[in-house]
Amino acid sequence: MENTIASTYSKYDPNRLLNALMERLGIAGDKELSQRLNVSAKVLQKIRTGELTISASMLLWMAECAQTTIEDLRSILGDRRKKLRLSYVI
Repeated sequence: MENTIASTYSKYDPNRLLNALMERLGIAGDKELSQRLNVSAKVLQKIRTGELTISASMLLWMAECAQTTIEDLRSILGDRRKKLRLSYVI
């Protein structure tokens, strides 16, 4: 049987993820979400417009804030990659 979350969200959509996070956390807007995630509102705006992708570390922080799994968030996001790699800055 096919995974219903995966079949429902087949297209990559960061807006869907941010909206789902706001719903799970009981938040009304991006300003409050940015405060909960400890990022600027500009970062969320860039994610919504597609100027910035959601990094693995951001996804990890979102999962911790929403008390859910990264796999669940990636399914909502529409991310179908088998592995998610952290980027390292030297």
